[in-house]
Amino acid sequence: MQNQQPELSWRDGDVPVSLRFDDPYFSLENGLAETRHVFLSGNDLPDRFRDGFQIAELGFGTGLNLLTAWAAWERAGCSGRLNFTSFEAFPMDAAQMARALQAFPEVAPWRDRFLTGWAGSGGYMSETLRFELIVGDARKTLPEWEGQADAWFLDGFSPARNPELWGAKLLADVGRHTAPAGTLATYTAAGQVRRALQAAGFLITRVPGYGRKRHMTRGALA
Repeated sequence: MQNQQPELSWRDGDVPVSLRFDDPYFSLENGLAETRHVFLSGNDLPDRFRDGFQIAELGFGTGLNLLTAWAAWERAGCSGRLNFTSFEAFPMDAAQMARALQAFPEVAPWRDRFLTGWAGSGGYMSETLRFELIVGDARKTLPEWEGQADAWFLDGFSPARNPELWGAKLLADVGRHTAPAGTLATYTAAGQVRRALQAAGFLITRVPGYGRKRHMTRGALA
């Protein structure tokens, strides 16, 4: 798959919506609170942070998950560097990210540092963060990744709208690229996703979701 720009519309001024998948990029209630609930708490973060901790993510989107995790890392006073790798087929450019992230002034200091130093579709390095964006179809790029994630953020668009990012083969690759005692979290509790993750080797738990979403999914490598 060639690198393609996302097809966006903007709801209520600055809320990005994917025209390709007919889905907003973050919760219309409070995207930052949802990220903290689903991806940080869902992976027991920041309690598990340590130097070199590796987060991997399916679906980079606006970068909100990255900035939230980075902010949590620095606020926790962690030593060393957080590693964050994201797989994204249709990356936003810096201007689109900046527009979307205006909705979250709490992460503005991290947004500004990141966008100032980010090399577009490449990576970003600071004293506290090493970020890598892997552009392309994750079904092709994840099997080639040499990393092992301590925590996965599974944040593709809805499985009903973007089934390719929730297929059993790809989620099996998630399992193969998870470190011992690694975890995952996702906002979806779809039965086919939970079953595929169980088949990939995870112990799966359905727990309360954020806002109007009754349930979400947590997992730990068995």
